[in-house]
Amino acid sequence: MLRDSVQLVSVDDHVIEPPTIWTDRLPAKYREAGPHIVEGEGGVLDWQYEDRRYPLSMQGSVHTRRFHGRSSTAGAASSDAGSGAATGTLAEKLAAQGSEIVARHYDDMIPGCYDPKARVADMDRDGIQAATVFATFPRYCGQTFNEAKDRELGLLCVQAYNDWMIDEWCGAAPERFIPMVLVPLWDPELAAAEVRRMAARGAKAVSFSENPSALGLPSFWTNYWDPFLDAAEETGLPLCTHIGSSSKMVVPSPESAPTVPITLCGLNSMSASTDLIFSGALTRHPDLKIALSEGGSGWVPYLVDRMDYTWERTRLDVDRSIPPSELFRRHFWTCFISDPVAVRLRDLIGVDRLMWECDYPHNDSNWPNAREGLAKELADVADDDAARIAEINARELFDFWPAGRREELGLAQ
Repeated sequence: MLRDSVQLVSVDDHVIEPPTIWTDRLPAKYREAGPHIVEGEGGVLDWQYEDRRYPLSMQGSVHTRRFHGRSSTAGAASSDAGSGAATGTLAEKLAAQGSEIVARHYDDMIPGCYDPKARVADMDRDGIQAATVFATFPRYCGQTFNEAKDRELGLLCVQAYNDWMIDEWCGAAPERFIPMVLVPLWDPELAAAEVRRMAARGAKAVSFSENPSALGLPSFWTNYWDPFLDAAEETGLPLCTHIGSSSKMVVPSPESAPTVPITLCGLNSMSASTDLIFSGALTRHPDLKIALSEGGSGWVPYLVDRMDYTWERTRLDVDRSIPPSELFRRHFWTCFISDPVAVRLRDLIGVDRLMWECDYPHNDSNWPNAREGLAKELADVADDDAARIAEINARELFDFWPAGRREELGLAQ
């Protein structure tokens, strides 16, 4: 069971960037072209970057939800640039109906979406001690900057975001936020340099694409990424490969409702891990650590069996030195919001490879009842295993330990 003494660590939450991240940090000559907030028709807010406008919240959805009698729009990412903002009576009406809207103004969001102190208060409300957050405007692994024209500006934007993440977001509560940073996707040498720069500044993880080939970049089957992967190994920073960080989800048909790719999101992590395992990249980088963020976990036993079966029988040009199941075991951690199947299959998956996530403030999140829900899922799990899933595995992967916490848990240094 989940003991009260266990400190929940969420390995996948999200942040809506406040409006001055880049205007406060970019050189004066780049402030007009760099990301900044502009007001559009009807008072909605957009990001302006180079010659393009982006909705304030993009990539995914922003949902109006009723939080125990408190109606509000939880900001997240949205690709629906045409949806209007909703506040006040409209938000309450949509929340009561269970409908979804897109936040187009900071006033549409609960403050914890963009304010670190408010986020800590929301974490306290649900018994969550620590969390890492993924970007929204840059998108999960910085795809927005990769798609831009000016590479020099793009690099400065990546560095500005990373410095803000360390100094302001995580700096507001250093024992509560696990610093995760971006890299310039278009240059593996620059990416390696940014990994080393940010590791020296206290970063604990790097957000990276689950499938760079889908972004028009070289795949893991090439040696292209080796300088970047070398830096990740050298610094010990795990790669967090969020579903959708390839800018693609599985959509079976043009008519498929958004419910379909959301349901199938685990296929992205299955695809990413399989491609990496057979590519040979993990053999060249034996200490690389990868978290399959928001991909779920219950599929793992099937996939590793299928990979081994194929590896043994298919006469193809793939690395024959280490079975896929062993590579999965060595390199991957899986992350789930709610996955009762994974909990039941934990011994097959590996209890030390399961991590929990809240997904605040996205629609999949169970906040502010996340701890209660996880406790129910772990009710029949041995106390030590429950503690691993809810806290210890994440602290070990990200090397994120408040003073004295190892001793409290009875873990050796």
